Amino acid sequence: MGNRLDFLQKAVQEIYKTVGDVVSISKVYQTPAWGFNSDDFYNACIAVKTFYSTSEVLDILLGIETSLGRNRTDSEGYDARTIDLDVIFSSEGIIDSEKLKVPHPSIQDRKFVLKPLADIAAEVEHPKLKQTVLELLEKTTDTSEITPIKEVILNPKDQYHLSRFQYLTIEGNIGAGKTSLAQLIAGEFNAKLVLERFADNPFLPKFYEDMERYAFPLEMSFLADRYQRLQDDIAQFDLFTDFVVSDYDVFKSLIFAKVTLQEEELVLYKKVFDLMYKNLPKPGMYIYLYQNTERLLENIKKRGRDYEQKIPPEYLDKINRGYLQFIKSQPEFNVKIVDVSDRDFISNRSDYISILEEIIS
Repeated sequence: MGNRLDFLQKAVQEIYKTVGDVVSISKVYQTPAWGFNSDDFYNACIAVKTFYSTSEVLDILLGIETSLGRNRTDSEGYDARTIDLDVIFSSEGIIDSEKLKVPHPSIQDRKFVLKPLADIAAEVEHPKLKQTVLELLEKTTDTSEITPIKEVILNPKDQYHLSRFQYLTIEGNIGAGKTSLAQLIAGEFNAKLVLERFADNPFLPKFYEDMERYAFPLEMSFLADRYQRLQDDIAQFDLFTDFVVSDYDVFKSLIFAKVTLQEEELVLYKKVFDLMYKNLPKPGMYIYLYQNTERLLENIKKRGRDYEQKIPPEYLDKINRGYLQFIKSQPEFNVKIVDVSDRDFISNRSDYISILEEIIS
């Protein structure tokens, strides 16, 4: 009912915001009403990547239907509606509960489902019928006329234009979630991912046992590794990705060095740093994830790295202050400070979307 294409577009927009990444979108097809008399329907299929269970997704979809004016009645049979959202297939395989049945039990007999589904999942096999979607489409007994329209559903993630930054750096204190956010963005926006190799550094566990003794070799080894990786990975853009996203910037080395090194060590370190830094590409956008110290300690405890469990809160406070001082001292940097203290963007899709919107605002 109503502006059919607009309802489809709004539904996809809400699915992107609340369920997950919209990986692909079919054409929109005009189809006759099935099982009752009504104006023609618009139908489309999308593939979505999500960390929610199929049951959780269903609950979210029902909420979207309601928000878009879907009025479910207790009457038997079919009727026209503003929007109707169904789960056709799931990576969880076969689901047969009172609440949900996946695969949708009648798709093999409904051309209005199979045609758009074939646009995005032609080779996906029906887990019960053991035939691909394309095979089901070719064999269906439904002879309904299915007509593609000229208009298309736009992918909501295209509005963010993150590729314009070319090189996006996500920084933050220990446990702020910078690696997790970098991985989410890289996977969703076809970016080359560059991650710091802290786990391979033999000085790191020793540093947390004796900071004064191992601070200089630790910071020098990190600086050398960060410089080499950024030279190799960011200076050479991948033809098959749209941009680069990293979970660190080499300036991080100087921030930590100012906190951990003795005065004489810092002078020597700064000389080496300056020589390296001038030869490296600079981020098109520098994002700093701020989290309060209490939340940082919770995250550090949760991820369970033994050598991090003794990090004192005072050390984290110093690192936070160091980052903020660095940001203030770099007016030429395109910097965005995002407070994530009260957000869980790993398990809450809406929190993740709110960060994307802050980045482009």
